[in-house]
Amino acid sequence: MSRWWTYQAERFPLFKNGLLVAAFSACAVLFTSMLTGTEAGLAWPQFLAAFVVCLLFFLQLRLADEFKDAEEDARYRPDRPVPRGLVSLRELAWVFAGAAALQLLTAWWLHPKLLWVLFPAWAYLAGMSVEFGARDWLKARPVTYLWTHMLIMPVVDFFATACHWLPVTGSPPPLGWFLAASFANGLVIEIGRKLRVPESEQEGVPTYSKLWGTRKAVLVWLGCVLAALICGTAAAAQTGHLTLAAMVFSLWFIAVDLVALRFLHLPTVEGSRHFETLAGVGTLVLYLTLGPLAWFLNR
Repeated sequence: MSRWWTYQAERFPLFKNGLLVAAFSACAVLFTSMLTGTEAGLAWPQFLAAFVVCLLFFLQLRLADEFKDAEEDARYRPDRPVPRGLVSLRELAWVFAGAAALQLLTAWWLHPKLLWVLFPAWAYLAGMSVEFGARDWLKARPVTYLWTHMLIMPVVDFFATACHWLPVTGSPPPLGWFLAASFANGLVIEIGRKLRVPESEQEGVPTYSKLWGTRKAVLVWLGCVLAALICGTAAAAQTGHLTLAAMVFSLWFIAVDLVALRFLHLPTVEGSRHFETLAGVGTLVLYLTLGPLAWFLNR
């Protein structure tokens, strides 16, 4: 059991990811309830189902990476759990299957029709797991690779919203801005964790700072932060919380700008690590504002 604890600590920290997914799931359910005006239909099973299925989705994404990157990890990252023999790909395949079984049971338990939302999400995850059958083509086009893979964020978010609207109303409300914010936030997370200074770049490890240069990568990252907050503000307006979102998101963007400007003025290895942290905090800011905070103010 200790080796699995070590694996999660290195590759999928449960506390960190659980906190983010809890905010993600609560927001999806609460935002949808406010959008549809059916807050009376809220119940703890909706939150639980959204949390369990979404957390397992993100675990499956990590497991899929282990298979996709097995050859590169063995060559360039031998310290990772699979290359060094901590766990095997066969064992991870069983974990993946067990996660899928639990997702299936959870969705069925909440509402059998949720399976019709779960199956397309699985199909997209399966496509990502095999690089949509175009691995070399996508690898040669990093930007296309980025956005095609980040589409999984609104796909998973849509399932989380369905945990409320499908049992309660049977049809989805207008979720365009909310899902767009989720997609843009996915870009913030992905670019933020792959943004480094030249001296910390590693052979065989693709990063956006290596692709665009550190300065341009930071500016692109800031653009994605702004896009997520603009879409989030538009989503908040749909539930009558435009002022709340505008205030919170403006303050957050100013704070992010100051950190980014300081880094651009004096790029350091330690400073580059702040972007992944900011992406995580920004995720909490986005989802807690759109969901729990807005819902609480409605009380």
